[in-house]
Amino acid sequence: MKILVLGAGAFGTALAIRASQIGTTHHVSLWSRSSDHREMLRSQRENVRYLPGFSLPSTLAILMVDSDALHAELAGQDLIVVATPMAGLRELLSKLATVDVPLVWVCKGFELAQPGTSYGFMGHEIQLKVAPCMQAGVLSGPSFAQEVARGQPTALVAASAHPAVRQALVHAFHSHVLRIYASSDVTGVEVGGAVKNVLAIATGLCDGLDLGLNARAALVTRGLAEMTRFGVALGAHAETFMGLSGLGDLVLTATGDLSRNRRVGLGLAQGKSLAKVVEELGHVAEGVYSARTVVQRAHSLGLEMPIAQAVVDLLDGRLLPQQAVQALMGRGPGQEF
Repeated sequence: MKILVLGAGAFGTALAIRASQIGTTHHVSLWSRSSDHREMLRSQRENVRYLPGFSLPSTLAILMVDSDALHAELAGQDLIVVATPMAGLRELLSKLATVDVPLVWVCKGFELAQPGTSYGFMGHEIQLKVAPCMQAGVLSGPSFAQEVARGQPTALVAASAHPAVRQALVHAFHSHVLRIYASSDVTGVEVGGAVKNVLAIATGLCDGLDLGLNARAALVTRGLAEMTRFGVALGAHAETFMGLSGLGDLVLTATGDLSRNRRVGLGLAQGKSLAKVVEELGHVAEGVYSARTVVQRAHSLGLEMPIAQAVVDLLDGRLLPQQAVQALMGRGPGQEF
């Protein structure tokens, strides 16, 4: 199976490493937009910038072409994996719109609102607008790149309306250390991947303020309720949010020390500015960019998402950390379901 991973960040590199180590039947290539980064990957056989400490297998090829020549390299591929940040997905899907190869993305979140629109879109909504004929899907779920690269047990969800895409993902990545479960609920899987990042910022704030384990449990549980209401309003299946891309990814990102979004909340609780926190991360924390779009989209549906709203107010400087807690705890009583 020929697999091309477009985007050599931490997770794209980890998936390329994992796929290249599944038997001897896969031929895996990894591509980076930056020529300097491609040369570093080729010469050092390590992604020092985004995934240091993991040698690239000798069977993993580095594709040494610029983006203008990328289209010519797609012939004969069996699967294309787009591992760019959400901000780069629209441009890349537009360039690949005529490609007749199963394609999936692994980025999570919402893009920023385009000119003339009141909110941003998820990956599958972008694809339907710029490449409607593409056989596409999303690979998501609870997964830190370091653990995937290390070969520690991980389970992910392959979501697509096309059975061929789901099967291609299973063939590409399913192994004794990486389980791939299939789903047709693309909306639910993408909502889970987007909203959990916002909720992880809130949970990091909770832990950074030392509010206790009771508070963390309440925040994760009520956050899951927000996520589910939001997803169902967008057409997702409620049961998806009890699975890997909902509850699973939320628990991992909200409580795991490797979570960048959680670290944003921890940093804000320490009194650091958002700019300082993002600078110290050195990587994209999608929740920072998608929090506002989540709330905008919820408002367009007539939904309240108080936790997500508190995160937006905190990121925008309208609330201090303790004030965000007070805003949530000061809400009136209500029914749980």
